[in-house]
Amino acid sequence: MQESLRFGPLGHGTVHLCIDMQCLFAPGGPWETPWMTRVLPVVAALAAFRPERTIFTRFIPPRRPEEMPGTWRRYYGVWREVTRERVDPALLGLVPPLARLVPPAMVFDKPVYSAFAGVRLHRLLRARGVDTLILSGAETDVCVLSTLLGAVDLGYRVVVVGDAVCSSSDTGHDALMTIYRERLSQQVETATAETVMAAWHA
Repeated sequence: MQESLRFGPLGHGTVHLCIDMQCLFAPGGPWETPWMTRVLPVVAALAAFRPERTIFTRFIPPRRPEEMPGTWRRYYGVWREVTRERVDPALLGLVPPLARLVPPAMVFDKPVYSAFAGVRLHRLLRARGVDTLILSGAETDVCVLSTLLGAVDLGYRVVVVGDAVCSSSDTGHDALMTIYRERLSQQVETATAETVMAAWHA
């Protein structure tokens, strides 16, 4: 991790986009991400720093597999217990330390890995004058990755908070953090939450 952001401080056009920190992925959930407990205090501190500039995404499964196209249908055939006709609705909610920040924080629901599938999020951000995204959440190598690539394609400045992202795969997390730092170094910055908060002036 670097001690300062490569491309300078964060200003008025910055939003913290926190990916899928839901009970669904918390300890005891059907898609448990063991690291979530470790990073949650950091994510919560970052969200509480600018709650009015925070958007929490939620991954919302279909009601039944047949509602989804192609390989998603097969996927939910395997994971039928997390479809909305079977799963406890409470598991779709944010974990409690984050849920209490809404409002002023916002919640944005998505049906697939990327928050940028479709145009709704991009339009929302553009309407708010957003040009920079701070990314945290789960998982480093799935939904965070997919959202990051969508943000890069749309030209956003992207900062990944290394101590505020988590995965159920150590190998996947480490590999993606290396890619974020090295292969995408002109479009993605990585930093600690402490560095990000120190650089976020407005």
